[in-house]
Amino acid sequence: MELLKRKIDAYLENWFSNPKSKPLVINGARQVGKTVSVRTFGKKHYESVIEINFVLDKNYLRIFDDGFDVDSVIKNISLLDPSWKFIPQRTLIFFDELQKCPDCATSLKSFCEDGRYDVICSGSLMGIYYEEIESNAVGYKEDYQMHSLDFEEFLWAMGYSSDQVEALYEHMISLEPFSKLEFDTLMNVFRDYMTIGGMPEVVSMYSHNRHFGGTLELLRQLLKDYEEDITKYALAIDKAKVLAVYSHISTFLGKENKKFQITKVARGARSREYVGSVDWLREAGVVNVCYCLSNVELPLKGNYNPDSYKLYYHDTGLLIASLDEEAQQDLRAGRNFGTYKGAIYENIVGEMLVKSGYQQLYFYKRNNPALEMDFFVRDADSLIPVEVKANDGATPSLQHLIEWNSFPDIHYGIKLGYKNIGWNGKFYTFPYFLTFLLKRFLSDKKVRHSF
Repeated sequence: MELLKRKIDAYLENWFSNPKSKPLVINGARQVGKTVSVRTFGKKHYESVIEINFVLDKNYLRIFDDGFDVDSVIKNISLLDPSWKFIPQRTLIFFDELQKCPDCATSLKSFCEDGRYDVICSGSLMGIYYEEIESNAVGYKEDYQMHSLDFEEFLWAMGYSSDQVEALYEHMISLEPFSKLEFDTLMNVFRDYMTIGGMPEVVSMYSHNRHFGGTLELLRQLLKDYEEDITKYALAIDKAKVLAVYSHISTFLGKENKKFQITKVARGARSREYVGSVDWLREAGVVNVCYCLSNVELPLKGNYNPDSYKLYYHDTGLLIASLDEEAQQDLRAGRNFGTYKGAIYENIVGEMLVKSGYQQLYFYKRNNPALEMDFFVRDADSLIPVEVKANDGATPSLQHLIEWNSFPDIHYGIKLGYKNIGWNGKFYTFPYFLTFLLKRFLSDKKVRHSF
């Protein structure tokens, strides 16, 4: 199957061209394409590529036994495999599964100061070991967070050019609605993206075959792989709890308020006993956590309740793969994405926000008087409510948040749905498929809001 174009490709090219680049650490959930991207980059630019996987070959865990200086490390690598060539300025050393060898992070200072060899590290569970890795390499590395394919990368995989993707943003910034042909075509491509998600192996299969055959089996295997990671890497006392949380994500998303409730995961369960389980899943990169705001005001990080949250899959294809057979049939054949209480649209929007650079997600819900909002983002001056509509219903909460004096930080809002581009003086309306451009839109100084 053909190699997929990824955004990390351009990042790696810039890193390679910068003479002051430090060793690079690529973090991300398993099977999002880290290793393939680094291998492809290495073959293109280096005469010699040394690839060491600390999970597959545990002998290499001992290469730091004689110290962390470059010469000692290279001497021990050469003892284990004398066929490898270390050519100054023309060698890439690729340490894979860094989380299994925090000592490797300690050596990054030496490699950074030595400068003879380029070094890239990657790992699939590094968030869990981040404090140890960070303390060992602080100031001597660069970090890159990698996700499964975002919608722009999916468009590339489907054959769309960068110019065609840029044309989407031109529509957005000029508030020019799409023609019916444009809108219907892009919505169909977006539904395909929702159905299979952005995991590279799945996208590659779909882009090659142009049908869904085999993709569901791949996605279900990925779910099993993540469960295996939990069994393998979570602490013994936490394994059951982490698995319980992970296996209940789709259950709670299918309920009306979608809020994750630990007390309903197991009899007698208490929230404080499961906090570490949610943290484990978040740091492993397999869930996106969306916290409920205590107060609808800036700053966002200072106004949320850490005990009230929703959990979303980091890739919507995995959410759909977790559903029962009847739901699968309805979604894949009937394309009926609105049946699951709007959860699929919420999951895909949350995923697209995270992939575009929003590191934390927030929502709001209160009962008296009733007021709720799916997400909040911000620009330089405003707190911005983002409503995700699975149908073309009314938007009373969005209207109230913008109009009521109780929320002075809110000046306008955004509505995402099966709707064309529009602006009514209070909120923007954008089709779902433009969500990946939202952060760019909100930071663009050419955008002017007239209230």
